[in-house]
Amino acid sequence: MNQDPGAEGAPQVDGGTVLSRTLTICNKRGLHARAAAKFVTLAERFGAAVDVLKDGQSVSARSIMGLMMLGAGQGSTIELRAEGWDAKEAIDALAALVESGFNEQD
Repeated sequence: MNQDPGAEGAPQVDGGTVLSRTLTICNKRGLHARAAAKFVTLAERFGAAVDVLKDGQSVSARSIMGLMMLGAGQGSTIELRAEGWDAKEAIDALAALVESGFNEQD
């Protein structure tokens, strides 16, 4: 994972297995500012280091700007990669958020 262990706010990882899941962005506006904020808020609840990959680019799930810079519009495919003691829980929760369309009404 691309986390600096000495960085403030960097997640603690146990060096264990990296889990991944591929998802399709289904909400109309894609991974825009409000959706990215929800994603980051949820990612920060977990100790696992989580990265989001799209078209060869990888960003931290804790970076609103990084997520928005991916340009993940409706129909885009992203991959979540997580490492840490609660990686499975983190991926499950983040995947549920994406699959719900970020709980947006339109």
